[in-house]
Amino acid sequence: MTALSTAALDPDLAVAQTVLGTEAAGLRALAAGLDGRFGHAVSLLASAGGRVVVSGMGKSGHVARKIAATLASTGTPALFVHPAEASHGDLGMVVAGDAVLALSNSGETAELADLVSHARRFGLPFVCITARAASALAQAADVALILPAAPEACPMGLAPTTSTTMQLALGDALAVALLTRRGFTAADFRQFHPGGKLGARLKRVRELMHTNDALPLATPDTPMHQALLMMTEKRFGCLGVTDASGKLCGIVTDGDLRRAMGPGLLDRMVADIMTASPRTIGPEALAAEALHRMNADPHPITALFVVDGAGRPAGILHIHDLLRAGVA
Repeated sequence: MTALSTAALDPDLAVAQTVLGTEAAGLRALAAGLDGRFGHAVSLLASAGGRVVVSGMGKSGHVARKIAATLASTGTPALFVHPAEASHGDLGMVVAGDAVLALSNSGETAELADLVSHARRFGLPFVCITARAASALAQAADVALILPAAPEACPMGLAPTTSTTMQLALGDALAVALLTRRGFTAADFRQFHPGGKLGARLKRVRELMHTNDALPLATPDTPMHQALLMMTEKRFGCLGVTDASGKLCGIVTDGDLRRAMGPGLLDRMVADIMTASPRTIGPEALAAEALHRMNADPHPITALFVVDGAGRPAGILHIHDLLRAGVA
């Protein structure tokens, strides 16, 4: 059954598809209408030595809170100031060096007047997002980002839906443009997201790996009866093999042992059964990358040696380490 036929049988689904289609059309119109004013707005916000103060009333205020949070988490210091509270003392939070980003669909929100006057009085960079280029807010701003004329998604055309979706998307665009200008990296991102699954995946391998005496290492001429004892003692299910220069040249795994199983196994040397050129990773790599390498085809592995720039073993990482850290 197609989506259209399903929608014909389910009126709620039909409403949902209409809403999403209307809002998607608004976003397409927004993207098509962006011009040099967007880059100017990014430059103004990027030039602020302080924070980006984001404000809005009602539904625009809720969107403004989210934009402020997105800016702050992507390297642009930001905070939300409620416009009504600003008129009763919170203007003291807006100081020299800050920039102001104000949201109002109509551009005539009375509660923003004092914040606008404060920004103009102290010469703060001032950007607004509004649907009316002729509005008081747009005329007061250094840069006005104008939302295209697009119908709201509710049947009455009154509830802020398409307009707030466009506001939110434009805020995301500003945040990502600022992020890109600053060269914000995954490592920077992790500083602001240390908790949860995301923070775990952004950990570095060096933070999770085992080092020094914990490493299961042997040379190619080590007898297998000794190698088995070392593998049992270290409990990683593998044994790294280093050459005369100390570089990792091979690995002995449980799979190698099964394939070499036979009456003379204990009398053989590590070099006879090891797998050459094992998978490795550097200590500065992200834990998420280590998980990817462990799961790579053709054969997933459970332990990964960490090597330095010269190819010498610096540590070992087990899949259990990633599980405990919340990466896997």
